[in-house]
Amino acid sequence: MTLVVDSLVKTFGPVRALDGVSFSVGAGEVFGFLGANGAGKTTTMRICLDVLRPDSGSVTWKGVSNTELPRRTWGYLPEERGLYGKMRVLDQLVFFARLRGVPANQATRTTLEWLERFRIPEYRDRRAEELSKGNQQKIQFIAAILHDPDVLLMDEPFTGLDPVNVALLKDAFLEMRDRGKTLVFSTHQMETVEELAESIAIVDAGRIIVAGPVREVRGASGRVFVRLAVAEDTELAWLAGLDGVRVTRPGEDYTEMEVSRDRDPETILRAALDRGLRVITFQIADPTIEQIFVERVGREPAEERRLAAVAAAGTP
Repeated sequence: MTLVVDSLVKTFGPVRALDGVSFSVGAGEVFGFLGANGAGKTTTMRICLDVLRPDSGSVTWKGVSNTELPRRTWGYLPEERGLYGKMRVLDQLVFFARLRGVPANQATRTTLEWLERFRIPEYRDRRAEELSKGNQQKIQFIAAILHDPDVLLMDEPFTGLDPVNVALLKDAFLEMRDRGKTLVFSTHQMETVEELAESIAIVDAGRIIVAGPVREVRGASGRVFVRLAVAEDTELAWLAGLDGVRVTRPGEDYTEMEVSRDRDPETILRAALDRGLRVITFQIADPTIEQIFVERVGREPAEERRLAAVAAAGTP
């Protein structure tokens, strides 16, 4: 592996923010770093950037300590806004790139290309404070990558983006991955993790509680789910009467249920056919990352998103 985070410990007074956090990410890999608010994600990223120093443990990139690496090795997209509100978009993006050693002409050219790609070329001469939160987020992403970093760390990169702009950012992720970059991002949007990340780690109270390739994490949970949809407009209440079956998501498009490991999921299909129902969908699946997150951390991602929004707004 190229990026190795090894046994990080960090305390702030009586609070043990990190308690032996370890994971590794290869070049050309997207890594999802998940956890509840205050779990230790941002602290870990800041230690990687050498903004904070750990009490013990280490971070290396290609075998070299992060404390010895040039700053331009890293790109960082923080969760909080880090733009100069009164400064024009083009001017500050070129400024940030030049801080990382990019020549002015190259920085200007690359900035204009990204503004075009993100469908906001008309904002080049706008002040950052005049932009929406979503467009400010896109500007911050551009600032994080203009110097072509080897490792990109992103704290809630999809905050404030509508579905169209989420898709644009996902495309940028995948392009950077295909160019051999290492991407680490945190988010509460679990479906995005499953779509983009090859591997994940879930951190809770400063400790890694789940880690590994997404497929292996889902398969190792010991839980089995079935999704069933039938053509008839009929109630599926009879599912609750099946031994070892628990309905977890009733719905119009399909019904999802968890099946005990000692039960054959095929019995659900046979029961539906025995009732004369025409089955449209029958799918046996491992739990989603969101279901694993809720099981291991104990809080719905939707609640995490609400708490994050409240904290950002500064309201009770």
